[in-house]
Amino acid sequence: MKKVSEFIVRHKILILIVSLILMIPSFLGMVATRVNYDMLTYLPKEMDTMVGQDELLKEFGKGAFSMIVFEGMPEQDVAAARDEIANIPHVENAIWYSSLGDMSIPMELLPTQIYEAFNSDNATMMVVFFDTSTSADETLEAVSKIKTVANGKAFVAGMSALVTDLKDLVEREEIIYVGLAAGLALVAMMIFLDNWLIPFIFLGSVGMMILLNMGTNIIFGEVSFITMALAAVLQLAVTMDYSIFLWHSYNEEKEHEKNVNKAMASAITKTFSSVAGSSVTTVAGFVALCFMSYKLGIDLGLVMAKGVVLGVIGCVTVLPAMVLFFDKALTKLQHKAILPKMDKIAHKIVKVFPVFAILFAAVVAPAYVNYHATNENVYYDLGASLPEDMDVVVANKKLEEEFHMASTHMVLLPTSVSEDKAREMLREMENVKGVKFVLGLETLVGERVPIEFLPSSVTSVLRSNKWELAMIGSEYDTGSDEVNAQISELNKILKDTDEGGLLIGEAPAMKDMIQMMDGDFRAVNTVSIVLVFIIIAIVTKSAILPILLIALIEVAIFINLGISNLTGDSLVFIAPICLSTIQLGATVDYAILMTTRYKAERMAGKDKRKAIEIALSTSIPSIIVSGMGLFAATIGVAIYSDIGMISQICLLLARGAVISMAMVILVLPALLMLFDKLICLTTIGMKKCLVERNSK
Repeated sequence: MKKVSEFIVRHKILILIVSLILMIPSFLGMVATRVNYDMLTYLPKEMDTMVGQDELLKEFGKGAFSMIVFEGMPEQDVAAARDEIANIPHVENAIWYSSLGDMSIPMELLPTQIYEAFNSDNATMMVVFFDTSTSADETLEAVSKIKTVANGKAFVAGMSALVTDLKDLVEREEIIYVGLAAGLALVAMMIFLDNWLIPFIFLGSVGMMILLNMGTNIIFGEVSFITMALAAVLQLAVTMDYSIFLWHSYNEEKEHEKNVNKAMASAITKTFSSVAGSSVTTVAGFVALCFMSYKLGIDLGLVMAKGVVLGVIGCVTVLPAMVLFFDKALTKLQHKAILPKMDKIAHKIVKVFPVFAILFAAVVAPAYVNYHATNENVYYDLGASLPEDMDVVVANKKLEEEFHMASTHMVLLPTSVSEDKAREMLREMENVKGVKFVLGLETLVGERVPIEFLPSSVTSVLRSNKWELAMIGSEYDTGSDEVNAQISELNKILKDTDEGGLLIGEAPAMKDMIQMMDGDFRAVNTVSIVLVFIIIAIVTKSAILPILLIALIEVAIFINLGISNLTGDSLVFIAPICLSTIQLGATVDYAILMTTRYKAERMAGKDKRKAIEIALSTSIPSIIVSGMGLFAATIGVAIYSDIGMISQICLLLARGAVISMAMVILVLPALLMLFDKLICLTTIGMKKCLVERNSK
């Protein structure tokens, strides 16, 4: 590494020029990377709901669908709007009550429940099918055009409408997220660091690595909106530490080496060793997300793991070049550090260590109980995390108020099933609790008109060579216990009729996700703990220290998520999983830092109390700067964002940084005091500490 460090110092201008040139393709790559706003597309393709979606598109040319509520409009105006909507590119069909009449079905033959399903006292509903998938660019463009046709007089509901509105909101907010994270991180660094200029250089260096990370996402083809919105914020939050490590190391080297190039070369060598070790646990946390069956974990995990690796590279290449380039200005703008020496504080904390040990033991059980309750009460309805005045949220409320319909399911029944058997199945489904209506060929005409007598313009909408399609309106919200029970009952009726039948739609897909996420949560937690355990064991060469450090941070995670239960805040399903892995991977470094210094002092002959006091006093400034950096980078986004999923993840990370910071500073010294003998016995090279102590 020494030769590499010397090369970096010698070619600092070349490194800066190459880095700046790389920003051009990085920006172009970021712009060209498609953003996916449909959370359901990350479900495994082999699931019935996903298979059914593909079949619907393949056999009927129907991918996505939306419900449009027209309120207080004359029938002729709605009919005109329907014709206009039907002609929008990628609209496969627009079904409304009067359009069924146009299809040569006498109005008097339509069952009463069908009329009532599409009409209320003051409103009428239209169902629009698209020939592209839910989150396809063509579908989103078509939804935007439908809103233009509606001209504020209609409300567009459904998953595609949600994706369209979410896309608009994220595109408006994401640049503000980066600005808030950078601005507040800058303030934190200016408070806690000893130079007025270096925070800006840090942001410049980290910012270049963030842009490089976002630009290289083009290799994945697309990324989720969660990844796009959070990647820059998270990368800034978890990699800023590396810059601080280099800065501190550089200043230390300058104290006994006047040549700044030699001082920087030495600082790079030392920093790479510590930063590489520190970053591995963070990378492990993100890699653990890749073990989710729900593929959003892979999306976020790979991008963030790549971002951390790029952060390390930037820390030992771009940042040293920038620091050397601005060295004279940095020297002039040096000031006294605001944080005082921590010797007295460390002494007092260690002195009363039994108090913190007792508090830690007392909080474990209630923290776990509340943590478990929080995980049990997560919600899966993505619309519930959006602003109440958003168009799709308003539309969904109108749908519920006017038609008592909160979700819609689709049934695909093989055409080999007889007409009588299909009619019996649909009749059973109509009687399932919470079902508002069932619309299929058999329910459309009742028993008075044979299906064979219907024109092809009617049958082609609801029947292909392979499948017959039916639509079910439900009174229950997507992701609720009620709708999940309803789906189970509908699925039983469907499978009893024909094992090959498929029940699809947002609510059935969400039910699959709910069943999957419990296993995913356990898998991700297990993988992250195992990976971090192995890393800490290698770094500390100890059997007991990994257990103590992971237990400490896991309790911090219990407290963090448990607070949400105590405050009555329900979390969106993805937030606890992201928090558990990221908080563990990003903040266990605080504990490793203190433990490494404790080991060094013990092996140098200090008694346990003195070794812990020195480790604590020297580590507190770095822990505070690191923890407050993570807090500052995320708290602004948490407060500002109108998207509940993003706001919650950032709030949990900000709170987690503070809790982990407090746990390491206050509780870890107590654990080291209590388990010192066991640590010495189970750590390579530390048994002599016990021998020396006994010989004194």
